[in-house]
Amino acid sequence: MRIGIPEGLLFHRYERFIRCFFERLGVDVIYSGKTNRKILEEGIKSCVDEACLPIKVFHGHVSKLSKECDKIAVFRLMKCEYGESICPKFCGLPELVKSGTGEDNLVFTGPLYLNDKNKAKKAFIRDAKLLGIPAYKTSRAFESAYKELFSNKQKRDLDNKIVIALLGHPYNTKDSFINMNLIDKLKKMGVGIVTEEDVSEEDKLKQQTGLMKKPYWLFLRDNFGAASYLSEKKKIDGIIYLSSFCCGTDSITIEMIRNRIKDLPMLVLKLDEHTGEAGFNTRIEAFVELLERRKKHEANLS
Repeated sequence: MRIGIPEGLLFHRYERFIRCFFERLGVDVIYSGKTNRKILEEGIKSCVDEACLPIKVFHGHVSKLSKECDKIAVFRLMKCEYGESICPKFCGLPELVKSGTGEDNLVFTGPLYLNDKNKAKKAFIRDAKLLGIPAYKTSRAFESAYKELFSNKQKRDLDNKIVIALLGHPYNTKDSFINMNLIDKLKKMGVGIVTEEDVSEEDKLKQQTGLMKKPYWLFLRDNFGAASYLSEKKKIDGIIYLSSFCCGTDSITIEMIRNRIKDLPMLVLKLDEHTGEAGFNTRIEAFVELLERRKKHEANLS
């Protein structure tokens, strides 16, 4: 039996966990690979029009895997952190995928609460049992993967003239097809890049001080905390925020960031299947040029 893993949505956030878990589990796994034009087109065909670009892309990854494997893992992620929530589409993702693609050989679809380690382990054991995998084997694989998820990440050593914080949901910032190779383009311009992953959880949480209430959405907390910390410590020259068209939570996140960072330049790039690369490139180049001019003349009085 071969299990397919779609490389979309929160795969980009939990890739280290997923790869380690299935490797330790010892099952035959096929990954859908990086997003490309064909995957996007398949996703557009099978997904509802109102869905955001990353959801459509995920459908495309599932469609690709349906031709190559026996079962497809589509996780039903309910919660990642205590007192926080995520996009409701993640909670109903198995049904959304089944309705759109017609694929009914889905596995690991039980409710998954990553804010509670023991609950999460029990969920993986429960779903793996349906595939005939013994509990002790799943438990060992889970412990190894959980440890890998929180192992030390490589720190970036930035000595660039211009440093930009690239923010947004991880499936926008890390999928090079969705963001049209933005990271490579910035690097070719000599720009250093930091993301919310480069800011510790402790530093992000400290930035909530002064807010009327704790942010309810996971990615709001991550991106707001990172933007606030990096701007306060003067570690960046500007922010690029990648946002999926029609994402409701981003509309709040972006305004909260703008209110907190004051006069720090911020470029918001909206992404959907109709986004043209020429206009995308022009805006990036103009933004980098603005930051370079600003830094060059920052000591001048106007």
